[in-house]
Amino acid sequence: MTTDRRPLEPIRDEPALAARPHRRRAPLRRLLPAVAIVATGALLAGCTAVTAGIAAAGAGTSSASGTTTTTSAVTSATLDELVAVNEDGTVVREDEWSAADAIDVTLSGTGATAASGVTSADGVVTITEAGVYRLSGGLDGRVVVAAAEDAQVVLLLDGASIASDDGPAIEVQTADDVAIHLVDGTSSTIVDTTAYAADAGAHAAIDAAADLTVSGAGALAIEASDDGISTSDDLAIIGGELEVVAGDEALRGGDSLLVEEGALRLDAGGDALQSDQEDGEGRGWIAIEGGTIEATAGDDGLHAASDILVSGGTITVDAVGDGLHADVALAIAGGSVTVAGSDEGLESALVQIDGGTIDVTASDDAINGSAGSSSTTADQGGMGGGMADSGELVAITGGDVTLRAGGDGLDSNGSIELSGGTVVVWGPTSDGNGALDANGGLSVTGGTLLAVGSAGMAESPDDTSTQGWLQVAASGQAGSTIEVRDESGATIASFQAASAFANVVFSSAALTGTTATVVVDGAETAATLGTATGGGMGGGQGGPGGPGGRP
Repeated sequence: MTTDRRPLEPIRDEPALAARPHRRRAPLRRLLPAVAIVATGALLAGCTAVTAGIAAAGAGTSSASGTTTTTSAVTSATLDELVAVNEDGTVVREDEWSAADAIDVTLSGTGATAASGVTSADGVVTITEAGVYRLSGGLDGRVVVAAAEDAQVVLLLDGASIASDDGPAIEVQTADDVAIHLVDGTSSTIVDTTAYAADAGAHAAIDAAADLTVSGAGALAIEASDDGISTSDDLAIIGGELEVVAGDEALRGGDSLLVEEGALRLDAGGDALQSDQEDGEGRGWIAIEGGTIEATAGDDGLHAASDILVSGGTITVDAVGDGLHADVALAIAGGSVTVAGSDEGLESALVQIDGGTIDVTASDDAINGSAGSSSTTADQGGMGGGMADSGELVAITGGDVTLRAGGDGLDSNGSIELSGGTVVVWGPTSDGNGALDANGGLSVTGGTLLAVGSAGMAESPDDTSTQGWLQVAASGQAGSTIEVRDESGATIASFQAASAFANVVFSSAALTGTTATVVVDGAETAATLGTATGGGMGGGQGGPGGPGGRP
């Protein structure tokens, strides 16, 4: 496969896109039974479905003002547990069909050569029967699949070029499931310049009302005025080199979106990858199991109405909105996730990190445990734990996590639990935010934590923490060397600061005894373990002098 193809220039009808409402979904459909979540005074009622590992600890009570206080809590759940409660997506594997059975369809001008199961008229080539079809040549028009409801249709793109200005270049109107296979050694192109009405049904360059799989080892470049590839059902990418420039979403699988293999380069005016089905249990999820994704997004990099599940692959996102946003759960157990730019980096009611390499840069919060849609739920961060615990959870049990934040670094409207892995937070320089911010508990029982940032809203671990920790008021600039020495004077950790700071929090299994020293560019600050010596706030929701924060 080629890897050096130049990026496509976007084709975007700005007036049409402005008229088209962005498909951002309502908040929670599947979080907790009998749970209410606070969203700046707006009550978000929990639904009746139960997600494994995401359970209620109790119900909230309403005040006269309508604001709800709740002791309900999201609990930690592994990626496998979350996968188990989602519906399996449909994938058309290559062993389910044979290229030897393919019917050749040669595209030419506004039509195609006659073939069994294929008709051609008025610039529309229609496939009406189940089977395997090899498309080659060029078409100024559209390919439509209108087969039986139980039909499986496979389209082999063999150097095909399809351009439409009157609807999707490829539209699946009826079929059970469809595969688009990119023939090895070939490059195909799809261009859709249609000016879609705001209420248009089909509005993607490749639009399907059926399960859709993209496979193969060839290349496909898509230019779309609206969505690139969109299906109301399951979308699976299991191979190929795919380049999409889209006015709105680049890839959308309504029920689910799976990336198993392949090289994806996505430039989206909206979300780069989206699954937005909120009706029915086990739908609206995105799973990344392998492949390489490079995405630029005018909204979120990845946005799921339920879960985002990352077990492998390499993801690089530069987004105007959130890097990865899941309304219910965001779990990372492997692979590499880089958010090069974002408003908020990783956001969900449950953020669970059990492995992988994560590097996040955000103008606001780098990781945010917050329930609901990014456009409808206000962040309660920036208050140093001064607001109510609304039950969300950020749980880190493994992995290598680096965070750079203009707002809060590691933030939860509920609790933060660190039991493994390595977490380095280069937090804000503004005193209105903190490197750590939990409205509930902030527990450290394992792993390594360095949280460096401003002092005004600084927080420290709480008294449920069983691993040694320190917090000191120590200042430095970007490039300063930060050393942590144990009570014997031995250096147990050393870091180079990524930004200016006035507060340091550190925890490690190597931090034992009762005292330690933090050294910044040679200047020493003594610390008593388990005691906050400087900074604005104590541990978790304790505030100054509260649990874990004994200034």
